[in-house]
Parts: sequence; structure tokens; C-alpha cells
Amino acid sequence: MREWINKWNRLSLVKRIIIGLIVGIILAVTVPDLASPITIFGALFVGALKAVAPILVFFLVMASISGHKRGQRTNMRSIILLYLIGTFLAAVVAVVASFTFPVQLVLGGGVENMTPPGGVDEVLRTLLFNIVDNPVRALFNANYIGILAWAILAGLALKNASDSTKVGISNISDALSQIVRWVIGFAPLGIMGLVFEAIATNGLESLVRYGYLLVVLVGCMVFVAIVVNPIITFICIRQNPYPLVLKCLKDSGITAFFTRSSAANIPVNMTLCDKLGLDKDTYSVSIPLGATINMAGAAITISVLTLAAVHTLGIQVDIGMALLLSLVSTVSACGASGVAGGSLLLIPLACSLFGIPNDVAMQVVGVGFVVGVIQDSCETALNSSTDVLFTAVSEFAEWRKEGKPIIIK
Repeated sequence: MREWINKWNRLSLVKRIIIGLIVGIILAVTVPDLASPITIFGALFVGALKAVAPILVFFLVMASISGHKRGQRTNMRSIILLYLIGTFLAAVVAVVASFTFPVQLVLGGGVENMTPPGGVDEVLRTLLFNIVDNPVRALFNANYIGILAWAILAGLALKNASDSTKVGISNISDALSQIVRWVIGFAPLGIMGLVFEAIATNGLESLVRYGYLLVVLVGCMVFVAIVVNPIITFICIRQNPYPLVLKCLKDSGITAFFTRSSAANIPVNMTLCDKLGLDKDTYSVSIPLGATINMAGAAITISVLTLAAVHTLGIQVDIGMALLLSLVSTVSACGASGVAGGSLLLIPLACSLFGIPNDVAMQVVGVGFVVGVIQDSCETALNSSTDVLFTAVSEFAEWRKEGKPIIIK
């Protein structure tokens, strides 16, 4: 038994995840009645990641800010710029694809018990109030923008603290990081449970009706992931971008695909940044920030579903309105919560640009939830893997200027 365990541990995490994926599919097809004992693995895995992520982010950011030495360089400005550019370009790709391959929906009943934001100002207002949220409540509710704000303030306040205090905070963040590594070790079991639940409870029949919509949505996300992001990467680091792009998709995108939460994938991204040799002072801030504002997948979802409603209703759209939709989708995506389905409630906001009634827009949201099994998984994989990609690109660009070699293993 010990020999088998050692062989299992010697396999890479990706190979173990693939095995868990295959086992989950086989069990879902052969013994779907065993949902209760099997799906609990997925719930426990995601629950553990979500539980440790907020407190980990708080201590990582606080330790990074408090330990930052005057004159020490970070790349946060360029990372934020890359986040915004990437999200906007994703929205543009979605708009172009929606006009090239127009989608029409079959709209019916509404969506109950959901209140979408009334406008971009409401999205921004919510973000501002999240920043000043009670720190304990921010940790409890996994409000990452609030956690970031309080961690930065606490870190700044502790910059003049004694070295022993800073070491203590750093030790706590290291201990939490170790806990995350232990949790990630159970990813194959967790993903087995998540895949089993997705297939056994939802099936794939409900997706056939909206197959064309899914092709456009997923096609846009794949195009951004393997064409747009590599172009941005090449412009910044001036070498073959695909080793880095594919590594981020493999090590971050796969787990994000199954957890369907940028927030839950923060610890995974932290580990990947460490493997890439990135500056902890930078990525301990940029990764949680990216889970909040770097939402290329969300921008695609908002744009495609909004224009699907536009085509269904026969509304004419000019270039100016299309560009405005791209901007609104970018701003709205930055306000999307880092949880499963977080982007869908922002669709009515974009629909309001074209005078689409709220009840019709909420039916489009309902369609989004029907295809969400695949759409939201792909969206999260793109969002989360791009957090690491742009953090790495920013730092590697500095390495290139300094003449340091960029080696992706």
C-alpha cells in the first residue's frame, strides 16, 4: 500500500487531477445513485479552499506590505494595466464574434428572486462600499476587495513595527500557505466529486438546445486564451509566449474550471506564482486583486449574451454602440463577484444600453444559468489563469530589460 501511495505522490498534480476526472465520469455514468457519498468530496474540497483563501489573502498581503522595503520595486501598475487591457480586448473579441456569428435565443419564463444592478454607477458604488466593509464581515463573506483594502491598510500601519512582529505575521502566512498545499493535495478527490455531481445531476441534455450559443461563448474564451493573451505576452516579453500561456492554463485553468470560482482558486495561483519564481511581494497582492477585477471571461459572457438578446429582438446596433458595449462590459466585469455565476446578473445592465426591458433581460440571465455548467467553468478558467499570466508577464518584462533569462519549466 505504501508503495502505491508513493507512486501516486510522484505523479504530477495535473496527472492526478486527470485521473480523478476520469474516475468521476465513469462513476457518474455507471453508479449515478451514489451521489451523496461521492459528491461530498467535491463539496469538501471547494469548501476547504474557500475557507482558507480569505484569511490566507489577508495575511499574505499584510505581510507583503509591512515587509516592503523603501525603494524596492513592484510591478503593480503594469499588472493592473494588463488586467484592464486584457478584459477590454476580451469584450471586443466577444462583440466581433457576436456580429460574425449572430445567436438567437428562445426566451420564455423569468428568473425568480434575483435583483440585478441598476447601472454602472451602482456597480461602482457596490465596489466602493465593499472596500470599507467591516473587516471581520469581509473575511466572513469572502469579500476580497474589502479584505485587500484592510490588509493593505494594516500592512502600511505595521511598516514601522518591530522585526519580530513582521516575522510573526510572515510565519502565519507561511503556515496558511502550507495548509493550502495540503488542501490542494486532495484536488483529485475533490474534482472527482465535482465532475460526478455535474454529470449525475445536470446531465448534458440541457446543453444541446443552446449548443450554438455555447460554441460562440467558449470559442471566444478559447480565442482570447490562445491568441489574444499570447499576443499581449509576446509584446511584453519578446519571446515565444506559449510555454508560459500553456503552463498557466494547465496549472491554474484546470482547477479553476472545476471549482468555478476565481476566489477559491487564489491559493492555487499563489502556488503557481511561487513555482514561476515571481516576487511574493507582488503576487500576494496582484492575484487577489486579479480575482476581483481581471474578468476577461465575464466580459465575454456579458457581451455575447447581451448581443444574443439584441439579435433575438431584431435591434440594430452601430459601431459606436458596439464599442460602448465593450466598455460597459469591461467595467461591469470588474464588478463581477469571484463566485460561480457572478457575471450573469450584470447582463441586464448591459441590456439596458439597447432599451431591452428588465424582464426580458432576466430571461437571458436564465439562459445563462442553463448553459452555466460549461460557460461558467470556461469563464473561470480563463479569468483565473490570466491572473497568473499577467502577473508573470509584468515581472518577466522587467527581467528582459535587465538581461535576465526567462525560463519556463
